[in-house]
Amino acid sequence: MPLTSAETADRGTLMQLAQRLIDSSTSDRERAAAQALNEEETILAHTSVLRALGLLEQPGQSEVQWEGLAGRVYSVGLDDEQRAFLGLVLSMVGIGHVTLAAVSGLGERRLAIMLRAIARLAGNDTIAVGTRI
Repeated sequence: MPLTSAETADRGTLMQLAQRLIDSSTSDRERAAAQALNEEETILAHTSVLRALGLLEQPGQSEVQWEGLAGRVYSVGLDDEQRAFLGLVLSMVGIGHVTLAAVSGLGERRLAIMLRAIARLAGNDTIAVGTRI
């Protein structure tokens, strides 16, 4: 599943890698974070993000390198809103020190994704996509 040096992954490859990210979750926190990134879509579309997570270099390995991404948040080509969202996602995994005030930098769509992810962390994964919170 190697990708070229293109900036973004193609849809089919992205879906496979996003599923691998979810499947490799070793805790509820990682699963909630992986599902949030999968639902958000634009962040995982960056090959630099996939590479930082170790999803490109280690196709057979199931462990995701969340720390690798945390160290590259400012160098993977994300805009401010994507960085705010990613910071919140990484804090769900237990990496970084992003305050909840970072939600003020999110648009409505990403805020809804984050609220669903927080609900999953709290043990309520019955909130459907599209539900008004």
